[in-house]
Amino acid sequence: MKAYQADIAKFTGADTQVFGISVDSVPALKHWSEELAPETKGLNFPLLSDFKQRKTVKDYGVFNDAQGFGMRATFVIDKEGVIRHVEEGGTAVDPSAAFQACNMLKKK
Repeated sequence: MKAYQADIAKFTGADTQVFGISVDSVPALKHWSEELAPETKGLNFPLLSDFKQRKTVKDYGVFNDAQGFGMRATFVIDKEGVIRHVEEGGTAVDPSAAFQACNMLKKK
């Protein structure tokens, strides 16, 4: 999240909307947002809660049923709603590949 916060201007320039989705509650996300970016009193992009139903993380195949958490993943979705790029695991926290995918979509 910190890396996306640091590079948010790149995404804005690529006509891209960045947001996070988590199975954490709204109060927990507010806390994390403020802790990750105290200088701006929160992240410069929204964090959405999938706390109750966990529908989004299940629909995107990134929910660990056995342990009850959403796995790290980054999805680049085009304006027609088609998934164009997926990063999973440790590399999902690095915005480089997502930015490249967004930039390629902008050029189309």
